[in-house]
Amino acid sequence: MNCRKITLLFSLLIPLSDALAEQKEVQDMSDPLAVYTQVGAGATNKGINLKVGQAYDTGVETTAGMNVIEVKGIYGDALGWESDHVTTDSIDSFRFRNFSVDLTTMSATQIDANYNLNANLVADESMDLSYSYIKALKPVGRFTFYPLAGLGTSLGENTLEDDGTRDSGYSIMGAYGLVGMYAKVTITDKIWLNYNPFWLTTIGGSDTYKDHYYGYDQSHILTHEFAASYQINPRMNLRYFANWNENVDFMDGDHRIEFNYQL
Repeated sequence: MNCRKITLLFSLLIPLSDALAEQKEVQDMSDPLAVYTQVGAGATNKGINLKVGQAYDTGVETTAGMNVIEVKGIYGDALGWESDHVTTDSIDSFRFRNFSVDLTTMSATQIDANYNLNANLVADESMDLSYSYIKALKPVGRFTFYPLAGLGTSLGENTLEDDGTRDSGYSIMGAYGLVGMYAKVTITDKIWLNYNPFWLTTIGGSDTYKDHYYGYDQSHILTHEFAASYQINPRMNLRYFANWNENVDFMDGDHRIEFNYQL
């Protein structure tokens, strides 16, 4: 191969290398508004969780998009570490999120669908589908806050009607509202903590849904999430999560250890 061909080859490879480097630019995994392609897996007291996230081109230069799919509670009987939880070897729940971030305002919109395969007071299975708006506030020292507000609807299978009968098949039970916040405190450049409280309340639908969706005679609920995270390297982290609410104390809540890798 002569020098001219080598020069031509490098002239073609260098822009390609730059493009790949730009495409693979590492994002801050501690930022709740960061968009990147990722995979994750977690061991929980209800089984194994798996997660995959795919960043995509929105067609708008100042907007970044991402889809995230999670499968939770796999092999709960065999692999969950607490025997008193109601688990099976089937899947506990699914979650899908579509995330769109405006990079000029550091705000985001999110479509969030949670499908729960476990029965509750008003349905054999249920799905909460919400649309919310998130805004990153200016950091205050080591603290950063991301308030959120949204609206959603709940769908159920074999839902309990107001007259005590069951509505066979799938139906819309009602609507709910939610407000909350993602909060982050940076401990070091590799360690950070999160506390994420959310308040949800029913705002419409059948009386059974409005009065009992979040528990017996309970139309609203305050939920809590705590996370402690360690960044192993720029693309890899290890995280501990705890989820509980006003009806379930911290020790009886959901706990998981999760590994995440940025592709």
